[in-house]
Amino acid sequence: MASKASDNVLKRPLYVFDLPPEILGTLEPVLNSNASFESEESNQSENGAPKHSSQPAEDGALPKATSCALCGLSFENVEEQRHHVRSDLHAYNLKQKTKGIKPVTEAEFEKLVEELDESLSGSDSSDSGSDSENDNPEAQRKTNGTTLDALLKRQANISDEPEDDFSSSEKRRRGAGNPPLIWFKSAALPSDTALGIWRTLFPATTQQDPQILLSALQSKQHRPHVPKPNPPDGGVALQDIPKGGPQIFMCMIGGGHFAGMIVSLTPKLARKQGVEERQASVLAHKTFHRYTTRRKQGGAQSANDSAKGAAHSAGSSLRRYNEQALVDDVRSLLAEWRAMIDGCELVFIRATGSTNRRTLFGPYDGQVLRQNDPRNRGFPFSTRRATQNELMRCFVELTRAKTGSISEITRSADKEKSQGEIATSADAKKQQQQQQQQHQKEPPKPALTPEQATAQLHTNQIIALIKRSKIPALLSYLQTNDIHLPTFRFFSSPDDTSTHHHAPTPLHLAASNNNSALVTALLMRGGADPSVRNGDERTPYEITRDRGTRDAFRIVRFELGEDARDWARSSIPAGISKTEAENRIAQEKAEESQKESKRRQEGLQQLKEEETKKERERRERGEEKFEKKMGKGKSLMSAREPRTAEERRQEESKGMSEEMVRRLERERRARAAEERMKRL
Repeated sequence: MASKASDNVLKRPLYVFDLPPEILGTLEPVLNSNASFESEESNQSENGAPKHSSQPAEDGALPKATSCALCGLSFENVEEQRHHVRSDLHAYNLKQKTKGIKPVTEAEFEKLVEELDESLSGSDSSDSGSDSENDNPEAQRKTNGTTLDALLKRQANISDEPEDDFSSSEKRRRGAGNPPLIWFKSAALPSDTALGIWRTLFPATTQQDPQILLSALQSKQHRPHVPKPNPPDGGVALQDIPKGGPQIFMCMIGGGHFAGMIVSLTPKLARKQGVEERQASVLAHKTFHRYTTRRKQGGAQSANDSAKGAAHSAGSSLRRYNEQALVDDVRSLLAEWRAMIDGCELVFIRATGSTNRRTLFGPYDGQVLRQNDPRNRGFPFSTRRATQNELMRCFVELTRAKTGSISEITRSADKEKSQGEIATSADAKKQQQQQQQQHQKEPPKPALTPEQATAQLHTNQIIALIKRSKIPALLSYLQTNDIHLPTFRFFSSPDDTSTHHHAPTPLHLAASNNNSALVTALLMRGGADPSVRNGDERTPYEITRDRGTRDAFRIVRFELGEDARDWARSSIPAGISKTEAENRIAQEKAEESQKESKRRQEGLQQLKEEETKKERERRERGEEKFEKKMGKGKSLMSAREPRTAEERRQEESKGMSEEMVRRLERERRARAAEERMKRL
C-alpha cells in the first residue's frame, strides 16, 4: 500500500519550492551524495538535452536511456544522443582522450567556454526551430569547429607555460568539485528512489551541513497561488499575478541575442487534464535580436576588428552599429528593471565572451549588475540560443526535482574513487618517466667557434645572393670580406656534412641553377676554380643542364686562354668565341625555320592533292553535266519566280530582335532618302 502511495506522489512533476508535505517531512541526505551519478529520469541531467516528460513504467521501474560513456551523460532518446555527439563538449572530450587527459564535465566545459574572448555562435547548441540560421548544418559545423579550435589553441598555450612541481602536484590532487545535483531520500518514496535538486539554488554556506541544507530547503517552500475564478456572469478574469514573495532574475546574451525574465518562485496552481500542476508566474520578460555575428566566419564584428583590424565593408559597419544598439537596449532595460532585480533572491546569467560580459557588468554609469554579487549564478547545464522559450525551459529545469536510483550512488562513488586512484598512479608514473627522460637527455651540441660562426655567416649570405642573381652585390661582398673564391667552400656543421654535398662551391650552385651570367661573372671577375669536384666527383660544368650555361663555360675558356685554368680537369670542351656561339645559335634558328617552312609546304601540297582527288571523283559521278545545264553555281531553287521586296526584307531579318529590325529599317529609309536627294 505504501509503495502504491509513493508511486502516486511521483505521477506529477515535483516543484522544488512546493514539495508535498509527506516528502518534505521525511527528507534525508543520501550518503555519498557528493559522488557524481547519473539520473535516469533527469529531464536534462547534465547534458542540456531538451525537456521531455517521462512517466514510470507499468511495473514501477524507471525507463532506461541511452548514454555517452565518454562524457558521463545519459539521454532520454536517440535524437538527444545524436545531438550530443555533434556538440562541442563531446568533440572536446575526444581530443582530451587522445591526449591521455581526463574528460571534463558539462559545468567545467561551460567555464572554459566563458573564458574565451568572444562567443562564435551565441550558444553552445542550436535550437532547430529558432530561425533559418540553425537549419544550416554546414554553418553549425563551421561555427562549432571555430569554437572548439579556439578552445584547444588556448589550452595548448596554457599547457606550454612552465610550472613548478608544487603547482602541478596541487592540480593533480584537486578533485572535480561538487556534483551539480544534491540527492535526498524519503520514506514517502520507493526504497531505491532519490530526489535530486540543483546545488546552485542554495547558498554556498548551507551546502556543507546536511541539517542546515534541509532547513534551507524547508524555508524555501511557498504555498501555491490560486488564481481568481472567472466571473459568474461570463467572461475571463484578468491575469492574476502573485505580488510579493521571492523572485529570481534570468538572462542570456550571446550572438546578438538577448533574453531576460523575472519569475516569481510562488507557483500558480492549475489543472491540466484533471491533474494539478504548478506553473511559473512571469513578472516581466523581454528579448532583443541584432545582426552582430558574421554568418559564415562566425564571431562578433568587434572581435574580428581586434584580431585583424577594422574592416570597411557595408556589412561590418552594420554589425558595429547593431552591437552598440544592442548594448544600449540591454542596459536601458536593466535600468528599467532595477527595482525588481535588486529584490531578486538569485540572479542566473549566461554571458559568454568578454564583449557580452562588458554589456552586462560594465563598468558604466548606472550599472545594475555586479560581478561580485553573491546572488550571481550560472546555469549548471547547457543552454541554447537566448530566447523566451529557452529561459522558461531553464526555469522549469532548475525548479523541478529529479529522480534517480540510489543504487547508482555507491557504484558511481566506487568508480570515481578507482578512477582517481588510477589517475594518481598514472600521474606519478608519468612524472617519474619525465624525470628519467630529463636525466637521459642528449648532451647539448657544442657551440661553434668564432671561425665556424664566420664561415656559416658567409655561407648564408653568398647562397642568398646567388639564388637572387645579385651579381654586383655578390662580387662586392666577396671583395669586402676578402673571401678567396678558388678555395672557398660552403660551411657544413660537424653533425651534418651532407648539407652541401651536391654544390660545395658558389660556382657549383650557380651552374646547378643554370645561371649563365653568374657563371661568367664568377669565372671572369671572381677567379673561381672550375676544376673543383663535389661529393659525386663532378665539376660545375658536368652538373649543368642548360645549353646556354655550357656555352658560357666554353666562352670563358676561349677569352681567358688555355693557361688561365686547368681546363682539362674541369671537363670543359674546347673554347669558342662569343661570335661563334651566336652564329651557331643563329644557324640553329635558321635550320629550325627551314624545317618549319618545309613542313608547311608539304602540308599545302597534301591539301592540293586531296582537292584534286575530290574534283576527279566528282567529275566521275556526272556532276559536271548538271552544272553545265543549270549554270555554274546555280541550283534548282534559283529557277523559281523572283521574290518581292517584302519577302526579301523578311528573309534578311530572320533571327534578328525587334530592336535590330527597327534599326535596319531606319538605315534603309536613310539610304533611300539620300538616293532621292542625289537625283534632284
